[in-house]
Amino acid sequence: MSAITVIILVLYFVIDTFWVQKRQWLAECTPIYIQYFVKFFIIGVTVLVVAVPEGLPLAVTISLAYSVKKMMKDNNLVRHLDACETMGNATAICSDKTGTLTMNRMTVVQAYINEKHYKKVPEPEAIPPNILSYLVTGISVNCAYTSKILPPEKEGGLPRHVGNKTECALLGFLLDLKRDYQDVRNEIPEESLYKVYTFNSVRKSMSTVLKNSDGSYRIFSKGASEIILKKCFKILSANGEAKVFRPRDRDDIIKTVIEPMASEGLRTICLAFRDFPAGEPEPDWDNENDIVTGLTCIAVVGIEDPVRPEVPDAIKKCQKAGITVRMVTGDNINTARAIASKCGILHPGEDFLCIEGKDFNRRIRNEKGEIEQERIDKIWPKLRVLARSSPTDKHTLVKGIIDSTVSDQRQVVAVTGDGTNDGPALKKADVGFAMGIAGTDVAKEASDIILTDDNFTSIVKAVMWGRNVYDSISKFLQFQLTVNVVAVIVAFTGACITQDSPLKAVQMLWVNLIMDTLASLALATEPPTESLLLRKPYGRNKPLISRTMMKNILGHAFYQLVVVFTLLFAGEKFFDIDSGRNAPLHAPPSEHYTIVFNTFVLMQLFNEINARKIHGERNVFEGIFNNIIFCTIVLGTFVVQIIIVQFGGKPFSCSELSIEQWLWSVFLGMGTLLWGQLISTIPTSRLKFLKEAGHGTQKEEIPEEELAEDVEEIDHAERELRRGQILWFRGLNRIQTQMDVVNAFQSGSSIQGALRRQPSIASQHHDVTNISTPTHVVFSSSTASTTVGYSSGECIS
Repeated sequence: MSAITVIILVLYFVIDTFWVQKRQWLAECTPIYIQYFVKFFIIGVTVLVVAVPEGLPLAVTISLAYSVKKMMKDNNLVRHLDACETMGNATAICSDKTGTLTMNRMTVVQAYINEKHYKKVPEPEAIPPNILSYLVTGISVNCAYTSKILPPEKEGGLPRHVGNKTECALLGFLLDLKRDYQDVRNEIPEESLYKVYTFNSVRKSMSTVLKNSDGSYRIFSKGASEIILKKCFKILSANGEAKVFRPRDRDDIIKTVIEPMASEGLRTICLAFRDFPAGEPEPDWDNENDIVTGLTCIAVVGIEDPVRPEVPDAIKKCQKAGITVRMVTGDNINTARAIASKCGILHPGEDFLCIEGKDFNRRIRNEKGEIEQERIDKIWPKLRVLARSSPTDKHTLVKGIIDSTVSDQRQVVAVTGDGTNDGPALKKADVGFAMGIAGTDVAKEASDIILTDDNFTSIVKAVMWGRNVYDSISKFLQFQLTVNVVAVIVAFTGACITQDSPLKAVQMLWVNLIMDTLASLALATEPPTESLLLRKPYGRNKPLISRTMMKNILGHAFYQLVVVFTLLFAGEKFFDIDSGRNAPLHAPPSEHYTIVFNTFVLMQLFNEINARKIHGERNVFEGIFNNIIFCTIVLGTFVVQIIIVQFGGKPFSCSELSIEQWLWSVFLGMGTLLWGQLISTIPTSRLKFLKEAGHGTQKEEIPEEELAEDVEEIDHAERELRRGQILWFRGLNRIQTQMDVVNAFQSGSSIQGALRRQPSIASQHHDVTNISTPTHVVFSSSTASTTVGYSSGECIS
């Protein structure tokens, strides 16, 4: 448009001057002709400046940056800027239970001790002394010594739980039994513990070995009730004696104790012990499976973690917004189902699926044990609760939902996680939420947003802000494109017909400032409202410009063009002033063109209020005073416009206007608000010719090479696994090199010869058996040295 404008102006001038008027090119007239050509060039550049919506990247950045700053107040610490917009399109949320949906303040509320099911914590007198002794010692030493209960910060407040919340619940249970765990810990300090099998998400248990003064050993174990009970061969009876515990007895306890507890939403933990007599040979402590078996059950306790009071309402909002919430937890399936029902994830009479991780894995794998996408596609649409799941199950589920092609739109998945093992799932998800309080550094590093309060309601706030970002950019686009269409057509048509742009270069730059920088600030800082959660997600390929927006853009552009062209070609008669058309080169600013400029700017100003609504709403003033920035910019622009028109003079090509002319300009500007009401009356469905614009890139439009690269990048978990294997081989390779060097020194042969005999790393990747095997390898944390022992007796540290 810019180039065509310049070419037409130059050709018109040349043909009119040298062809029609048959003038000669005189040397003394050259500077005047050059001034004309420079003027045409400036008009062309002006059209270009107005036509290019350079404010769009600014609007996107301002909207995202503003949202990120405000989200911090809503307990969302955004690590990746684009994640906040992606969250607005989320269709699925896979949430943890503990701490996110629940309060993570656990207390023991039921217990099965000495063959009795207590519905509330029993009195210590009701428990036989020897069982009480096992309970006190077992819980005190078999909980991390970092877990403790501190006095409340304020008088009358609740005691503070420090460390693992489940362990704090067990320690609180001892305090309820009027026993102090600290006395036991003082008697048996952490350094004196013989062996500790720490808790992990696979075996779901923790065990601690104590060495007694007579040389015997006692192991205390705690963990998921059904897993520990399977390893119990005895149980402490009502009189405190150990009696045989058969599979039939175990099934009875599961049916009469564990399932009722779980159905009330309680997490069930089994406590057990085992003695190793002094006379027997010392067991192989490295073989945990042989050690933690043949246990004697002490008690089963039910731990309550109440649902956060605000969560059911937040989940209802998510469901209204078209987002499916799924619970992925390590808890018992009955507990998970009870909590999911309390939260509102499960509704009676709905067709949903609640399965355990073991069952999930069995259903999604073929005979060879490989995961098949078709099998996942049969499960995930109805899946609402995945219980007893491992972090790998969470990653598999997230990957399966993202890669699925069952639904029309590609699913956008948000995931919450707090553990180190949740890293791959958080990385794989479109938006990963890490817990700010309970989360590990690895989880936070892998996430996009950190929930500083570990609360599910903060995720709903993130959805609102994400949708608000999308809407803010659409609002700005609607406003910007209306101005663009009008300004370009006016500049182009006016230049071609009148040999001069009705809007001068400096005026165009002021218009550009209004519609780019200031408009992006005003429209990109709109606060979100609850109404954003009443519609379904847009989807990844939804066009930025909807048909309603296209109707608004074309409708308002039509009104503004009619007003501008009427003023341009008939304004001088209406206002009874001199015409500004066909003015000589250095003529003073005319009232005529000043009215055109003033009316044009005021129409943009009132149209900015129209642009606040993009879904055809009638009340464009709703919530306008909630956005102070918007009000400030609109009023500020109006004041500056008055100053430019009244005092701008020659630099702004403006002439002073009378009160009457100002009132007409304001009246025509306000006409856009009334015209907007008329446009919103016309149903979009009737306007079949309107098209959407601004589609996302479709898959078929992406070159195959890029798709191939994408496939390579997809599986973070596999990549981590591969990297882990390479590091492992490299470590073993270094160990073997060191062994060969030691052997070379001992035998007196050359070191070079020892190194030459080393197989390459590449060959080790294919043949692991090439590596000499040390008798034991211990890779510990940075607090201890890494020691490797060898069969020949050397030790390298």
